Amino acid sequence: MNFPAGKRVGFALMQSPATTSRRDFLAATTAALATAASAADPLTTFGPRKPLRIGVISSSINGKPQRTNGHTYHFAQGFHPTVDLKMIEKHLSKGPVDLFKSHFRNPKEDFAKLPFDNTVISAYYDADPTSAQMFADCFPGVAVARTLDELVKNSDAIWVGDASGRGEDHFELCAPGLAKGLPTFCDKPIGGTVAETRRILDFAKKHNAPIMSSSLYRHQFGTEEALRMKASGEFGSLQYVISCTGGAYSYPSWFIYGQHPVWMCMTLCGPGVKAVNMYAREGACHALMTYDDRMPAEVWYGRPDVGPTYCSGSAHFTKKTYEWTPAVNGNYWFGHHYQIFRMAQVFLKMVETRVEPVPQQEILEVTAVIAAAAKSLNERSRLVDLAEVLG
Repeated sequence: MNFPAGKRVGFALMQSPATTSRRDFLAATTAALATAASAADPLTTFGPRKPLRIGVISSSINGKPQRTNGHTYHFAQGFHPTVDLKMIEKHLSKGPVDLFKSHFRNPKEDFAKLPFDNTVISAYYDADPTSAQMFADCFPGVAVARTLDELVKNSDAIWVGDASGRGEDHFELCAPGLAKGLPTFCDKPIGGTVAETRRILDFAKKHNAPIMSSSLYRHQFGTEEALRMKASGEFGSLQYVISCTGGAYSYPSWFIYGQHPVWMCMTLCGPGVKAVNMYAREGACHALMTYDDRMPAEVWYGRPDVGPTYCSGSAHFTKKTYEWTPAVNGNYWFGHHYQIFRMAQVFLKMVETRVEPVPQQEILEVTAVIAAAAKSLNERSRLVDLAEVLG
């Protein structure tokens, strides 16, 4: 996504004046964030016509359907005009219920756009019909699709949600909609291997179907602010980026959650990665994404000092270092709400324009960086050229 040079809306949001009530400050913050989002991606309204129909698909993990896929409940909820909070309370745990009440369906935090105008979730598919019915209970009017073909037939665009899977079923889930040319979002990781990712991207190209995939870290307010700084040139050129995510690193989880910090670095530094190396010890790993023509980007997963904030980022310009966490106004869940909103908004802009907001080369290179880092770790942390895994 492109941001207008010189737009500096972020710093004023981070501290509340002592004379302003929390309610007024929250309203002002929400309005300012909406202004920033509109500047980044103007117009996501589809006018006086039939609602845009979003077909939502829940992926499986290790071949098993998910009882309640948080990435479909949370990420897609802004597409539907109504939510039955009693059913949300019945089917989901306390944490998601609180998110719906405090943020997702809080009119003071709607960014002047939520739920999105003239969009509906037309149908929901899950390999387990019972799980699909639970989702339909929570979003009145959503039909349970018995097959992917049935869902595609009744949709104008497709949203494939994951929740900590490795993307092993993503091609099968995406292919029916892509074959019809439908704009499609596929949650990360789009493919568990470089070959799987390339297969999906090539299939989308073949059928002229716009496709989008990314981590939420791409849509954090802080990441967007760093992009605005980079575009403006106000603080000089971007020298390097450090991206960190908390949680306990493990080799299997690298292929899922390692995507987050890699996506942040790819978003800010761009594609063209030459080689990668990674070192891991005591529940943490550290990787370098090296380039021929710029300083490396630094990736941490499991770094203990970022645990309380879940993740952090820093963009180092020649004249300034900008640091951030997902929180907005010190509230992690408000920041989380914002990045979910932005990911959905960027997707709708793609549906509207059929222009892909995330270059396919970046999507492919993220998968390749993950694979190259794993190869490096298995080979005494040697520097692995990306060409070795790209084939």
